[in-house]
Amino acid sequence: MSVIKIPLLYAGSKGEGRLYTLFDSGANLSCINPDFVENLEIPVKLGRTRLISTAAEGHYIEITEAIRLDFYIDDVLLSDEFLVVPSLSEEAIIGAATMQKWRIKLDFEHDTVHVDPKVAKMQLI
Repeated sequence: MSVIKIPLLYAGSKGEGRLYTLFDSGANLSCINPDFVENLEIPVKLGRTRLISTAAEGHYIEITEAIRLDFYIDDVLLSDEFLVVPSLSEEAIIGAATMQKWRIKLDFEHDTVHVDPKVAKMQLI
């Protein structure tokens, strides 16, 4: 199994920071480690707590907050919601829903990530 993990610039209402981001097509949603939330954005309480299953049978992680962040790939501005996941082993994870939404392409041969700038046309300048 190939893994692509690269530093991406994230920006929120409180600031910006570069986080090592794992692109995980096996993860449905995008996630962020709570240690990096404080300097980026104010978390929003979810209406209902989510229980996310892990690889360990019968083990779930309780998710109570999310944040919306901008992030950049190839200097293209993208945005999505990130679940704040306690004890997340990565700084950030881009999941399948975000990759599909923005048509992000993974090149495992060259360990690179690409996005077509045309998908972000709605941006305001």
